[in-house]
Amino acid sequence: MTRHSTDLQSERPRERLLAHGAQVLTSPELLAIILRTGIKGRDAVSLGRSLMERFGGLRALLSADAQTLLALPGLGMAKTCELLAINELNRRALEEDLKAGQALDQPQRVKHYCTATLGHLQVEHCMALYLDSQFRLITAEEISRGTLTQASVYPREVIKAGLKHHAAALILAHNHPSGIAEPSEADLALTRHLKHALALVDIRLLDHLIVTRSGAVSLAERGQV
Repeated sequence: MTRHSTDLQSERPRERLLAHGAQVLTSPELLAIILRTGIKGRDAVSLGRSLMERFGGLRALLSADAQTLLALPGLGMAKTCELLAINELNRRALEEDLKAGQALDQPQRVKHYCTATLGHLQVEHCMALYLDSQFRLITAEEISRGTLTQASVYPREVIKAGLKHHAAALILAHNHPSGIAEPSEADLALTRHLKHALALVDIRLLDHLIVTRSGAVSLAERGQV
């Protein structure tokens, strides 16, 4: 295959997207548009397909960290940065929607944001989403890193931040790097403890989300908040 024909093949997904819309392209073809070029022996579409197969799907690929991506043959700094940028742009777009007035009184509306923010992390992180009286996102802040216990999350600091942001409600979220979304006894004990502490200053704990790469489990939906 000549260089010219290879270039034409890599252009086809872009031409089809402009002519018919992004929805007609396969996921490997959409990845090819982001990656722009392939590697030796594989065009961009084939590279995108092989990456999806290696990670078992788009979600895992787009939430992979820099070290994992850089270790893959053919994914240098440029392609790695492009893939990392997609996930971060997605997270920021979700955050914009939540700040623009979408109510968070339904757990499903915040799951995608928490999964994009925490799902790919290899160490446990806990964050608090501070909400106004209409359940709109005011801000999201990390409150703990490492194994989650009552000793590692200080209710006084959470309350202090809640009062500073004039929050009426709060959603707690933390990831399980193991991929197991079942809450531990420590998770449940912290939920009860924090709910009681927040109630003393009239801040409502709406939910506690357990986040993995594949999604988030709502303790409120399970009646555990």
